[in-house]
Amino acid sequence: MSNNNSALGSKIKGIRESRNLSVEEIAESSGLTVDQINSIENDENLPSLGPLIKIARAMGVRLGTFMDDNDALGPVICRAKDREKESSISFSNGAVDARKHMEYHPLAQQKAGRHMEPFVIDINPEDKTEFNLSAHEGEEFIYVMNGEVEIEYGKEKYTLHEGDSIFYDSIVKHHVHGAPGKSAKILAVVYIPF
Repeated sequence: MSNNNSALGSKIKGIRESRNLSVEEIAESSGLTVDQINSIENDENLPSLGPLIKIARAMGVRLGTFMDDNDALGPVICRAKDREKESSISFSNGAVDARKHMEYHPLAQQKAGRHMEPFVIDINPEDKTEFNLSAHEGEEFIYVMNGEVEIEYGKEKYTLHEGDSIFYDSIVKHHVHGAPGKSAKILAVVYIPF
Protein backbone atom coordinates (compact mmCIF):
# COMPACT_ATOMS: atom_id res chain seq x y z
CA MET A 1 0.00 0.00 0.00
CA SER A 2 1.41 3.38 -0.91
CA ASN A 3 1.57 6.29 1.47
CA ASN A 4 0.19 9.69 0.54
CA ASN A 5 2.10 11.85 3.05
CA SER A 6 4.34 13.46 0.41
CA ALA A 7 1.37 14.39 -1.74
CA LEU A 8 -0.34 15.89 1.32
CA GLY A 9 2.56 18.17 2.26
CA SER A 10 2.98 19.31 -1.35
CA LYS A 11 -0.74 19.94 -1.70
CA ILE A 12 -0.82 22.10 1.44
CA LYS A 13 2.14 24.12 0.18
CA GLY A 14 0.58 24.45 -3.28
CA ILE A 15 -2.72 25.71 -1.88
CA ARG A 16 -0.93 28.18 0.39
CA GLU A 17 1.15 29.53 -2.47
CA SER A 18 -1.86 29.74 -4.83
CA ARG A 19 -3.55 31.96 -2.25
CA ASN A 20 -0.44 34.14 -1.95
CA LEU A 21 -0.10 33.36 1.74
CA SER A 22 3.26 33.20 3.48
CA VAL A 23 4.21 30.54 5.99
CA GLU A 24 4.34 33.32 8.58
CA GLU A 25 0.75 34.38 7.81
CA ILE A 26 -0.51 30.80 8.15
CA ALA A 27 1.43 30.36 11.39
CA GLU A 28 -0.06 33.54 12.85
CA SER A 29 -3.63 32.68 11.78
CA SER A 30 -3.45 29.05 12.88
CA GLY A 31 -1.57 29.47 16.14
CA LEU A 32 1.12 27.06 14.93
CA THR A 33 4.80 27.88 14.59
CA VAL A 34 6.60 28.58 11.33
CA ASP A 35 8.73 25.48 12.00
CA GLN A 36 5.60 23.32 12.35
CA ILE A 37 4.18 24.61 9.05
CA ASN A 38 7.51 24.08 7.25
CA SER A 39 7.80 20.58 8.73
CA ILE A 40 4.34 19.66 7.45
CA GLU A 41 4.87 21.16 3.99
CA ASN A 42 8.26 19.44 3.67
CA ASP A 43 6.80 16.07 4.70
CA GLU A 44 9.08 15.83 7.71
CA ASN A 45 6.24 15.30 10.16
CA LEU A 46 2.48 15.08 9.87
CA PRO A 47 0.86 15.91 13.20
CA SER A 48 -2.52 14.86 14.50
CA LEU A 49 -5.63 16.07 12.71
CA GLY A 50 -6.00 19.19 14.93
CA PRO A 51 -3.10 21.20 13.46
CA LEU A 52 -4.13 20.29 9.90
CA ILE A 53 -7.62 21.58 10.63
CA LYS A 54 -6.10 24.84 11.93
CA ILE A 55 -4.06 25.21 8.74
CA ALA A 56 -7.13 24.54 6.58
CA ARG A 57 -9.12 27.19 8.45
CA ALA A 58 -6.24 29.68 8.17
CA MET A 59 -6.24 29.11 4.40
CA GLY A 60 -10.03 29.30 4.15
CA VAL A 61 -10.47 25.74 2.83
CA ARG A 62 -12.04 22.51 4.07
CA LEU A 63 -9.71 19.91 5.59
CA GLY A 64 -10.74 17.59 2.77
CA THR A 65 -9.24 19.98 0.22
CA PHE A 66 -5.82 18.68 1.29
CA MET A 67 -6.90 15.10 0.50
CA ASP A 68 -9.26 15.53 -2.46
CA ASP A 69 -8.57 13.62 -5.65
CA ASN A 70 -11.44 14.83 -7.85
CA ASP A 71 -14.61 16.87 -7.59
CA ALA A 72 -17.56 14.49 -8.01
CA LEU A 73 -20.88 16.18 -7.41
CA GLY A 74 -22.98 13.01 -7.18
CA PRO A 75 -22.62 10.10 -4.79
CA VAL A 76 -19.17 8.65 -4.24
CA ILE A 77 -18.72 4.93 -3.69
CA CYS A 78 -15.59 3.57 -2.05
CA ARG A 79 -15.31 -0.20 -2.46
CA ALA A 80 -13.51 -2.13 0.30
CA LYS A 81 -11.28 -3.90 -2.25
CA ASP A 82 -10.24 -0.54 -3.71
CA ARG A 83 -9.71 1.17 -0.36
CA GLU A 84 -6.94 -1.26 0.55
CA LYS A 85 -5.13 -0.38 -2.69
CA GLU A 86 -5.61 3.37 -2.25
CA SER A 87 -2.98 5.51 -0.62
CA SER A 88 -3.28 6.22 3.06
CA ILE A 89 -2.14 9.03 5.30
CA SER A 90 -0.26 8.44 8.56
CA PHE A 91 -0.18 11.05 11.28
CA SER A 92 2.44 11.11 14.01
CA ASN A 93 1.45 10.96 17.62
CA GLY A 94 3.52 14.00 18.51
CA ALA A 95 6.04 16.24 16.82
CA VAL A 96 8.82 15.15 19.19
CA ASP A 97 9.19 11.48 18.26
CA ALA A 98 7.23 11.47 14.98
CA ARG A 99 6.02 7.91 15.52
CA LYS A 100 3.12 6.91 13.35
CA HIS A 101 0.23 5.63 15.43
CA MET A 102 -2.74 6.07 13.07
CA GLU A 103 -3.13 5.33 9.38
CA TYR A 104 -6.06 7.14 7.75
CA HIS A 105 -7.91 5.74 4.73
CA PRO A 106 -10.15 8.56 3.37
CA LEU A 107 -13.53 7.32 2.13
CA ALA A 108 -14.80 10.30 0.12
CA GLN A 109 -11.82 12.00 -1.51
CA GLN A 110 -13.74 12.54 -4.75
CA LYS A 111 -16.83 14.15 -3.17
CA ALA A 112 -16.89 17.88 -3.82
CA GLY A 113 -18.33 20.31 -1.27
CA ARG A 114 -18.58 17.79 1.55
CA HIS A 115 -18.94 18.90 5.16
CA MET A 116 -18.01 15.57 6.74
CA GLU A 117 -14.70 13.72 6.46
CA PRO A 118 -15.18 9.93 6.72
CA PHE A 119 -12.17 7.68 7.35
CA VAL A 120 -11.35 4.09 8.17
CA ILE A 121 -8.42 4.37 10.55
CA ASP A 122 -5.94 1.65 11.48
CA ILE A 123 -4.56 2.33 14.95
CA ASN A 124 -1.14 0.83 15.62
CA PRO A 125 -0.27 -0.53 19.06
CA GLU A 126 1.61 1.69 21.50
CA ASP A 127 2.72 1.42 25.08
CA LYS A 128 2.48 5.15 25.68
CA THR A 129 0.24 6.31 28.51
CA GLU A 130 0.61 10.10 28.17
CA PHE A 131 -0.79 11.86 25.09
CA ASN A 132 -1.01 15.43 23.82
CA LEU A 133 -4.69 16.22 23.61
CA SER A 134 -5.92 18.56 20.88
CA ALA A 135 -9.14 20.39 20.11
CA HIS A 136 -10.78 21.90 17.03
CA GLU A 137 -14.21 23.09 16.01
CA GLY A 138 -16.76 20.50 15.00
CA GLU A 139 -17.92 17.04 15.96
CA GLU A 140 -16.57 13.50 15.65
CA PHE A 141 -18.24 10.12 15.48
CA ILE A 142 -16.19 6.96 16.04
CA TYR A 143 -17.33 3.36 15.60
CA VAL A 144 -14.95 0.58 16.64
CA MET A 145 -14.78 -2.02 13.87
CA ASN A 146 -12.34 -4.24 15.79
CA GLY A 147 -9.91 -4.02 18.67
CA GLU A 148 -10.02 -1.80 21.74
CA VAL A 149 -9.80 2.00 21.69
CA GLU A 150 -9.27 4.59 24.38
CA ILE A 151 -10.56 8.13 24.02
CA GLU A 152 -9.32 10.80 26.37
CA TYR A 153 -11.95 13.53 26.39
CA GLY A 154 -11.41 16.47 28.70
CA LYS A 155 -10.68 14.92 32.10
CA GLU A 156 -12.44 11.64 31.28
CA LYS A 157 -11.15 8.46 29.64
CA TYR A 158 -13.45 6.08 27.76
CA THR A 159 -12.64 2.54 26.62
CA LEU A 160 -14.52 1.27 23.58
CA HIS A 161 -14.66 -2.30 22.28
CA GLU A 162 -15.72 -3.77 18.95
CA GLY A 163 -19.22 -2.52 18.08
CA ASP A 164 -19.07 0.45 20.50
CA SER A 165 -19.31 4.03 19.30
CA ILE A 166 -18.89 7.55 20.61
CA PHE A 167 -20.07 10.95 19.32
CA TYR A 168 -18.51 14.08 20.81
CA ASP A 169 -17.88 17.78 20.35
CA SER A 170 -14.28 18.09 19.22
CA ILE A 171 -13.89 21.58 20.72
CA VAL A 172 -13.12 19.71 23.97
CA LYS A 173 -9.49 18.53 24.13
CA HIS A 174 -9.30 14.88 23.15
CA HIS A 175 -7.09 12.07 21.90
CA VAL A 176 -7.95 8.75 20.25
CA HIS A 177 -5.56 5.79 20.56
CA GLY A 178 -5.53 2.04 20.96
CA ALA A 179 -5.67 0.52 24.41
CA PRO A 180 -2.09 0.01 25.71
CA GLY A 181 -0.25 -2.37 23.42
CA LYS A 182 -3.34 -3.07 21.28
CA SER A 183 -4.22 -2.28 17.69
CA ALA A 184 -7.67 -1.37 16.42
CA LYS A 185 -9.63 -0.36 13.35
CA ILE A 186 -12.26 2.38 13.55
CA LEU A 187 -14.69 4.20 11.31
CA ALA A 188 -14.41 7.92 12.07
CA VAL A 189 -16.53 10.73 10.69
CA VAL A 190 -15.26 14.25 11.39
CA TYR A 191 -17.48 17.29 10.86
CA ILE A 192 -15.71 20.62 10.72
CA PRO A 193 -17.81 23.76 10.18
CA PHE A 194 -16.43 25.94 7.41
